[in-house]
Amino acid sequence: MAGALKKHLELLSVFQCVMTFLFFGAFFTSLLCYLLFTRLWAVSVLYFVWWVIDRDTPERGGRRSDWMRRWRVWQHMTDYYPIKLVKTAALPPDRSYVLGSHPHGIMCSGAAAAFCTEAPGFSRLFPGLRPCLALLAGLFHLPLYREYMMGLGMCPVSRPSLAFLLSRPGNAVAIVVGGAVESLDCAPGQHRVTLRSRTGFVRLALQHGAALVPVYSFGENEVFRQLVFPPGSRLRQLQLRFKDLTGFAPCFFWGRGPLPFPSPITVVVGSPIPVPRRPHPTPAEVARYHELYVGQLCQLFERHKVSCGVPASCQLSVV
Repeated sequence: MAGALKKHLELLSVFQCVMTFLFFGAFFTSLLCYLLFTRLWAVSVLYFVWWVIDRDTPERGGRRSDWMRRWRVWQHMTDYYPIKLVKTAALPPDRSYVLGSHPHGIMCSGAAAAFCTEAPGFSRLFPGLRPCLALLAGLFHLPLYREYMMGLGMCPVSRPSLAFLLSRPGNAVAIVVGGAVESLDCAPGQHRVTLRSRTGFVRLALQHGAALVPVYSFGENEVFRQLVFPPGSRLRQLQLRFKDLTGFAPCFFWGRGPLPFPSPITVVVGSPIPVPRRPHPTPAEVARYHELYVGQLCQLFERHKVSCGVPASCQLSVV
């Protein structure tokens, strides 16, 4: 009986996460607009006044809530897959860090659990460090959704926001380097990361002297199936065009209905790469540390792939 109840709680937890990801922002934006034309119009007006007053908070460290990050629902969600966080080296809180998270997958399930909740035990493994997952800046314009994201410790992936966090020791900002483009290629058995031309996160680390840390989520691409259109095809071009207009790419995916498949995800946090502070880094410096980062990411993949269920013959493809 207890086991059946636990399974139902896990399903409900994952269901609310998927619905939040897909519909939370649009639902509450529509609701507040609707209320403007009802007797409850004052609710919307008061919130929008607050939104204007509070508009700069997401780019000034946000408003994280340890209480939200420790909600029991996140433990049920983590147990559903399950999701495990692995520490390979100490990350002292006397400096800031740029965590490069790979791969994107469909919903960044591993990164979201590891860096936005305490269910996998980030604070226990890295005491004194404050993780923050960087998301599309446009999402923080959505009413109520912004409060939800800030409470979990998310921040906009914008220059002012990242500069504010990285200028303060003890912050670890996770950036999903491959972005929306990488999500279009995710599929079970695929280990392909979009990284060769992505150097902005390295430049950012140099500007603030923040150590670079590779992170790989083994199993991220296994939790959904996706209809992948070949590069160069008309449908892929439409996806990329939509991504250019909105910031995110439309993916045609499925799992157990709208829910992901219960497949293990292991988020492995690699060793830090010390980076000097260079307010105006040269292209040669950026290229040098980018190369070091790519090499360390590949080593991390090779070292942990077999223990995380990836065949020994599989190689990480960096494009």
